Amino acid sequence: MTGRDRLRELLDAVLDEEHRSLGDMAGGVFTTPYHFSRQLSAGAGEPPVAMRRRVMLERASWQLRQGASVTDAAFAAGYESVEGFSRAFARAYGVPPSQAQGEPTTGSHWLPAPNGIHFHPPTSLWVHTGERTMAQPLDLMVHHDLDDTRDLLVLAKQLPDDAYRRELSAGSRVHSWEGEEASVAAVLTSLVFTKEVWLAAVLGEEFPADRPDDVAALLDRHDDAAARWLEMVRDVERRRAWDDRIVDALCEPPESFVLGSIVAHVLTYAAHRRLGVRAMLREHGVDADEGDPINWLRRTESA
Repeated sequence: MTGRDRLRELLDAVLDEEHRSLGDMAGGVFTTPYHFSRQLSAGAGEPPVAMRRRVMLERASWQLRQGASVTDAAFAAGYESVEGFSRAFARAYGVPPSQAQGEPTTGSHWLPAPNGIHFHPPTSLWVHTGERTMAQPLDLMVHHDLDDTRDLLVLAKQLPDDAYRRELSAGSRVHSWEGEEASVAAVLTSLVFTKEVWLAAVLGEEFPADRPDDVAALLDRHDDAAARWLEMVRDVERRRAWDDRIVDALCEPPESFVLGSIVAHVLTYAAHRRLGVRAMLREHGVDADEGDPINWLRRTESA
């Protein structure tokens, strides 16, 4: 006869369908919320509410791939609205849930976890030993860059096409080998295209062909690139491959790049462009916030 598995009991309390709050979880194992949170955080390295939210999103991702509707996945995950679920899902996976529907099931629905505990279909948990996740500052910077770029694209939808493409005095030349980015269209296109190009180099894909640059098309391009960029960065971190090099044959002549420097390059110039396009949007009369990651994090934590 085996003894009690206290950690398993705590995990069961976190994931019980009826336990929607910390108080519900603690009551399920006859303890106080304070002691429940302390015990689970010590045993699993993750606060109970954060773990439940992550595992429920993993389950929702799997359900969407199996053909579930966004509405059904949202309420099954414990969200009170489809909009709240969609925001949380997009932050976690880099794409809205509608884009995950019917996707091939060969890819992973797992999100980074400090303890390796993941949803395993149809109703089980899987513990992946030795899992490594992105360090917190890097994780925040990557997510903020992707979220903020999408927010700016949405703001740009307020502009008529002539204003969207009009060259302004606020434009600047970001790289010596590129032309001046003097319109909202030029800056936003560069923000999206840069990730597409580096993904092609890192993943060995075809160089992105010329693509439409209207706002709706850029949003679709961004959502596609964001999901793949997020997964690529997570994979590099899992493998601790930051010092690995790729040889980019698209350069003339071919040139080698350190993976860590590629990510730093993209984040550095994306931040410059995002701040610049804010000034352009304001010149066009569009109300744009400061793009501060402190305020972004506060919003995401309260959503």
